[in-house]
Amino acid sequence: MIIDDQPYVRHGLKYIINAQEDMEVVGEAANGREAIDLASQLHPDVLLMDVQMPEVSGIEATREILSILPNSKIVILTTFDTEEYVYQGIRAGATGYLLKDVAPNELLDAIRAAFRGEAIYRTAIAAKVISQALQPTRASIDPSDPPLQLLDSFTERELEVLQQMAFGLRNEQIAQRLYIGESTVKTHVHRILQKFGVQDRTQAVVYAIRNRMVQ
Repeated sequence: MIIDDQPYVRHGLKYIINAQEDMEVVGEAANGREAIDLASQLHPDVLLMDVQMPEVSGIEATREILSILPNSKIVILTTFDTEEYVYQGIRAGATGYLLKDVAPNELLDAIRAAFRGEAIYRTAIAAKVISQALQPTRASIDPSDPPLQLLDSFTERELEVLQQMAFGLRNEQIAQRLYIGESTVKTHVHRILQKFGVQDRTQAVVYAIRNRMVQ
């Protein structure tokens, strides 16, 4: 599903996406309010969401849609590469954050990755924001908080894998970066999802960032 207040943007995205054998545009909306109403009817797998739109912003729409359709994946697609928008997108639960000047093949890869539950934050500002989000000090967290108790249940390697997941890396990329086997990465990812009690990587990453679970 495509949400953007510019008709030519929706038309261009629809043309690119519908040319693929493995995906189809099921709906379009010109603002956040329309997006919420239409998504509630169509239950799309992935939504491309603009940020600045009339009536209801993309950030607000993202938050509300995910409260209704928690299994849908939302990728923010915007011209604004700002720390505030990236951070708000993460807090709202967006799976990814891309700029509109992204190459068509990168956009299609991002849609597929989002469908698989992978986080896609691939802008310079996004990398900076996520890096900052992943650098809390344990002293800043109340020891009585459940997140800290959960943090203590993770091994050092699991935390390293979780951090790489937060940067949107696939299993094979994590294996190369950490110099471990891909099967080992899969095992760590499985354990991470179990400990969080979630079903996919995106939910784990969003929870970790929101609750400062990774240093």
